Amino acid sequence: MNKSVEDGKQLADVLVIGGGPAGAWAAWSAAAQGASVILADKGYLGTSGATAPGGTNLLYLPPDRELREQAVQQRMKGGGFLSEPDWIHRVLDLVYQRLELVESWGYPFPRDEHGTPMRDHLQGPEYMRLMRRAVSRAGVRILDQSPALQLLVDEHGVGGARGISRLDGCTWEVRANAVVIATGGCAFLSKGLGCNVLTGDGLLMAAELGAELSGMEFSRQYAPSAAFATNTRGRLLNWATFSAEDGTILHTPGTRRPHDFLPKMLSKGPVYAVLDQADTEEKRNMLRSSHAIFFLPLLRAGIDPFTQRFPLTLRFEGTVRGTGGIRIVGDDCSTTVNGLYAAGDAATRERVTGGQSGGGAFNASWAICSGSWAGEGAARHALTQGKSAAARHLKPAGRSGIEPDSGPIRPEADTSNLVEAVQREVFPLEINYFRSVPVLRESLQRLHRLWRQTYAQAPQSIQAKVRAREASAMIATARWMYTAALTRTETRGMHTLAEYPFADPHQQRRLIVSGLDEIQTRFDQVPGSYAQPAADSGLFGAAREVQIR
Repeated sequence: MNKSVEDGKQLADVLVIGGGPAGAWAAWSAAAQGASVILADKGYLGTSGATAPGGTNLLYLPPDRELREQAVQQRMKGGGFLSEPDWIHRVLDLVYQRLELVESWGYPFPRDEHGTPMRDHLQGPEYMRLMRRAVSRAGVRILDQSPALQLLVDEHGVGGARGISRLDGCTWEVRANAVVIATGGCAFLSKGLGCNVLTGDGLLMAAELGAELSGMEFSRQYAPSAAFATNTRGRLLNWATFSAEDGTILHTPGTRRPHDFLPKMLSKGPVYAVLDQADTEEKRNMLRSSHAIFFLPLLRAGIDPFTQRFPLTLRFEGTVRGTGGIRIVGDDCSTTVNGLYAAGDAATRERVTGGQSGGGAFNASWAICSGSWAGEGAARHALTQGKSAAARHLKPAGRSGIEPDSGPIRPEADTSNLVEAVQREVFPLEINYFRSVPVLRESLQRLHRLWRQTYAQAPQSIQAKVRAREASAMIATARWMYTAALTRTETRGMHTLAEYPFADPHQQRRLIVSGLDEIQTRFDQVPGSYAQPAADSGLFGAAREVQIR
């Protein structure tokens, strides 16, 4: 049972902020440890977030040492050797167990011809509906449509959070001796399907308590969709022929496309696709059943994607399919703030994915595992505290977009201007994808000026309060991204700089960022990582010295 305190405030052992897979697993895992748990979600647990509207594959491997070691080696190289083998093995071990649990809860995994369940893929709607039921049965109290605005803190660390309910307009406050941030990454309101609740709120709230972040330079991630749609499930484009507006074929069908194919082609002009490589009804039915949601916007537009071309665009996904997030310092996904834990896309995935992430597999598996570890760790921490959170002298930590500093107050309409302004800095391929030092430096200076404006907001309505914090979080996230990108003077993982086209063996380290008004950076060693193999040393080049201001 969740406890109560005076004045309508609520008390729990653990507060989980965020209702995607990581948040659901954190809440369930904390409750399984005997903790009282409240979960607050900006949307509706079970339908909000990037996973719920689509499907996701998982890194599901049987406990075969050779297979798993191959997966570890592949991930180490793909991530620029910033991963930790022990953490990759931990994920492989736990996700195997957790998916067996999901099946026992009633998820209908398909079976192969031998009757063996194929647990390497989850359909988002069914998966998240099942997770909501599991969380509810575990006794977790769920606060839907209840975005958190700021954390509560005292000299002992985090102690809960305050937010606002969209359902009744009232402010809510939950006091808890442990908090799990599972709010997802930041996609900057780029209209990717399910991503408009992912605005970096958790990163901002954690940073306001002094938490560090890591891997923020690995955020140069875009995903393809039809130009008139929001669906970024681009795997089906492997069956496509790509052409320019005049019909010129841009890529030889059946051959592997370079990873930067679409950004380069779209920077030159419109690009169209047709799924004509699925040239039999059997192949088409397979695609329809594997990612049914991919076809909905096309069918609504009257387009047969197997025979008719449709225009493409790229939607920026930032840290959702990037790598960076709140730095975790313990096996239980604890952070540098006492009592604060991070999970899913809100946490850095560097320990598992290094500097290169993606859309499923490790990402989806990381959400399950980090949520489980964070929930268990938060419960252990909360249950060993001698003082109830109700008795602590807690203060709200939020500033930007909440309480205006001295000076002229700007009208609420300026919040939308801030959102549009930060999008102009992170969406364009010529700034954020094709990165170069002078362009990033100029963009960062504009972002610093935007950040100062976040302190002049005085939001009154519910939506204005939420959007003001979202704008602040997006601007803060963009500043961390570009500060880190300018500090890492090399090309590694998904991060590139035109002036530094090679990896630098001396920078095979983590890049830690912290601070809000003034951002600090430092490098940190990768514990337990493999040294860069000699075979890859030829990729290293001498980097010219460029001063970053």
